[in-house]
Amino acid sequence: ESLCRIIELESALLDDCNVNDVYGICQGKALPEALRPDVWQVCLDVRHKSDQMSLFNEIYDLPFQGQLREDCQRHVDRMGNEEEDKVSVVSDLESIITFYCKNRNLQYEPENGWIELLLPLFALKLNRSDTFNLFEAIRDTYIPKGCRPKGNVFHVFRLLLLYHDPELCTLLDTKKITPDLYSLTWFQSLFASCSSLSVIIAMWDLYFQNADPFMVFFLALIILINGREQILQMRGSSKEEIVKFLGNMPVALEMDDVPDFCSLAQYYALKTPTSFKTDYLKALYGTQNDSPRSQEEDSKVSQALCLPVSVYELVENSATEFPVVDAVRFFLVDCRPAEQYNAGHLSTAFHLDCNLMLQEPVAFATAVQGLLTAQRQAIEANSNAGGEHLCFMGSGRVEEDQYTHMVVASFLQKNTHYVSLLTGGYASIHDYFGDHMADCLEDHNVRKCLVCQQHNVQQTKSAPQKVSAGPSSTDLFSKFSAAMKSKSAEVKGKLLDIIVNPSANGGGGAAAGGSNGAAPPAALSQERHVSAKERNGKRYRNVAPVFSIDDENEEALDGPTELDAPQLAGDGKEIVNLNHYFKTADIINAFKCQEVHMSGYMYDSHLIITPGHLVVLRELGRGQAQIMVRRPLASIVKITAKKRHRDLITFKYGFPDGDGLLITDMDRFLIPNAAVATAKVSKQIVKVLENDK
Repeated sequence: ESLCRIIELESALLDDCNVNDVYGICQGKALPEALRPDVWQVCLDVRHKSDQMSLFNEIYDLPFQGQLREDCQRHVDRMGNEEEDKVSVVSDLESIITFYCKNRNLQYEPENGWIELLLPLFALKLNRSDTFNLFEAIRDTYIPKGCRPKGNVFHVFRLLLLYHDPELCTLLDTKKITPDLYSLTWFQSLFASCSSLSVIIAMWDLYFQNADPFMVFFLALIILINGREQILQMRGSSKEEIVKFLGNMPVALEMDDVPDFCSLAQYYALKTPTSFKTDYLKALYGTQNDSPRSQEEDSKVSQALCLPVSVYELVENSATEFPVVDAVRFFLVDCRPAEQYNAGHLSTAFHLDCNLMLQEPVAFATAVQGLLTAQRQAIEANSNAGGEHLCFMGSGRVEEDQYTHMVVASFLQKNTHYVSLLTGGYASIHDYFGDHMADCLEDHNVRKCLVCQQHNVQQTKSAPQKVSAGPSSTDLFSKFSAAMKSKSAEVKGKLLDIIVNPSANGGGGAAAGGSNGAAPPAALSQERHVSAKERNGKRYRNVAPVFSIDDENEEALDGPTELDAPQLAGDGKEIVNLNHYFKTADIINAFKCQEVHMSGYMYDSHLIITPGHLVVLRELGRGQAQIMVRRPLASIVKITAKKRHRDLITFKYGFPDGDGLLITDMDRFLIPNAAVATAKVSKQIVKVLENDK
């Protein structure tokens, strides 16, 4: 069989084949050594590329030329070749990288992975020009941009790890071990910097046949998951010890491990939403640029709560009658308030009212148990609505989706596998279906649907925009509608047996409706937010702090953008021993609470009132805490609480501005018995102001 495959491959190479032909013949197996140079050139599409090195003027005058030459010499010395071979390899290495820098207008930096990426190519014994073409193609096709400390590639890799192994991800987050600290060289050199030459050759044989630029993410994931037990046992080790252990993990790979290693990577790729690749392809493998749009995309990646799922993937996935075994199958969780859900929803969506989490925690816990039971039953029944992969859906409206994010964060904090978030929420589904809405949405009420109301206000008479992630057609909608409707009664019957949503009753519905009311014009005109650059002006004086029950959408949503990003423990802030701090600090009152971020993350904390300050301590475990903020009490100008969530308290800081207030910053907490805490804070503020008179 092996001989037949070699003959077939030789014949294909003579017939000018492509990478698909190669994979069809080799089926992801190792390549014959004699044919490897030709096959790699075919897979990387450089077989007929011109001799670019002929344009090199052989002038070595880069500002960093000396450093480059030293680095080339050092790497080649490690290889242990014959002295004559070393001179030739060093010369070619320096020539190729020098020309690459000049041709692409790039700067060489030590430890950037270029030399390690080039060295395995010299094993092919190609001429200098062909080697250059292979190197350039690998860099362009398979090395993601952002391969630098804190680069985008590592934010994306963390999301992938969080999706498949949240416990391991949480441990590394707690230790403040970001992926760039241990995997930078993996991504820069496709593991060439940390594996033997024989392993790299075998791995690249399979890598180039698969022609998937994202394979490096899944290979890196397999390395971590394969060593997860050892990593979890290192909880008590120092950050440096764990980073060193992680970075050296690929060194243990042997040639015999490579086929299984790559097969597992492909298996995990199959178990990952395809949106992972489609959404991040441009951010990771597009043209390098620093345009405002590109920076905005980078910011979205770094601040993502979990893996995104596009509306196209969700719809297509739900409409598939006979999915591939082990492929992604979604269980959709609709987190919108009850009144919005009742005005239109997908028939297979499980409704989990996100407001319950703060309003009725016991009912929320019951609902979550019901969700998990319904998911298990749907999977056992092989229902279209059943899948291991939880896809949460908000409304697509920022002011409400902060609560959806809280729900998602609560699942992540419980180490729930396969958690994702629908990009654009319900609004994206609504727009996607367009004219087919009546067939695809259940109980859709045009008069009560918020998306329809918004479209009417905007007087949008044109047809709804379709998501451009993929093709759409009447056939797909019909297929979706038939698949969904056939399972609707079955799913609803199971869900109704498990959950009764308290907020769906008259009283709860009325309260929920109140949260969508518009703020009175006077309230909008009297309070505004400023950016960090504008935070100057006179200190707050002689204006009594206001504690109000705020029934409107809190203005915090329009606040400074830096408040939106979750602050990770350890951003250069003071760490204290809790017992020692409570004994020695000048504390008037202390309240156990949870610090709430706009991202949805909630941190166990302590709200401390001192004679002049409001201090927030975030628990780190083992009796330690971190001082997150120390706010002067005199800077608090407003304390608000939601009418429906009286324990969710927002402290706003700023100063008077004419007849209104200028808000410069804010903190938000979930405080048990919040009325007592806010009364104590207000009382101390009055004292501070009286003393300042």
